[in-house]
Amino acid sequence: MQTTVSTRLSDDELRSTALKLRRRVIDMLWHSQAGHPGGSLSAAEILTVLFFRELRIDPSRPDWGERDRFVLSKGHAAPIYYATLMERGYFPADMLETYDEIDSCLQGHPDCTTPGVDMPSGSLGQGLSAGIGMALGARLRDLPSRVYVVLGDGELQEGQIWEAAMAAPNFGLDRLTAVVDANDVQLMGRCDDIMCLGSVADKWRAFGWHVLEVDGHDVTALGDAFDEAREHADVPSAVIARTVKGKGVSFMEGTHKWHSGQVTDEVRQKALAELVAGEV
Repeated sequence: MQTTVSTRLSDDELRSTALKLRRRVIDMLWHSQAGHPGGSLSAAEILTVLFFRELRIDPSRPDWGERDRFVLSKGHAAPIYYATLMERGYFPADMLETYDEIDSCLQGHPDCTTPGVDMPSGSLGQGLSAGIGMALGARLRDLPSRVYVVLGDGELQEGQIWEAAMAAPNFGLDRLTAVVDANDVQLMGRCDDIMCLGSVADKWRAFGWHVLEVDGHDVTALGDAFDEAREHADVPSAVIARTVKGKGVSFMEGTHKWHSGQVTDEVRQKALAELVAGEV
């Protein structure tokens, strides 16, 4: 029986891949003239490390029963998700040009018609609950699957997140890992100004999770955190990944104005120039 279908790039390769994915995001949003650059760019290293280091998946068999599961709970970051799936081999590059078009399987938020997508998402706050269901299902069927759920920090203002956060340790779901893309910015401003969450790490600890705090743009630190989460028994793990909204494009960084926005020709040229200049 096949037990591992994972890829494991070097740290330099991971950094280079994250930059490539950022460029693809800019091109996708320029082509569609709509979408969410800020939260896509902030999550580039998170998805890169998951899909090119951690996940046991087989792009040639998206429905392989023993695969690890991934849920993008912050579904508005679909552009980085689609770019990652394409780069990992789930579908050809030219499909990215159909992002957000009518009849395309690359909708504005993830949908299970897209090869590699395990969970549709869009309405915030629901992804962790779905991840719990996947983890429980894997346990009941005696499958080796691990489940990873990527959340936004603004999304943590949703009450359903904390109901799920209470449930997962109760069931001892140690093959479940929540990753918080903590970029400190949401749709209308800074998270602390909209609804202050206080210490996010302390909250997860209080709910009984094993908590790790890392630089979410450091691929080595992310990899080490996922290694530790895999080895930790009895309770789920939460990786608080400190990131920068719009990372890699200076005029998009740290501002809610680029949570969503139109990537014009001028914006595209400026953004790609910065991303190319930052290539490893």
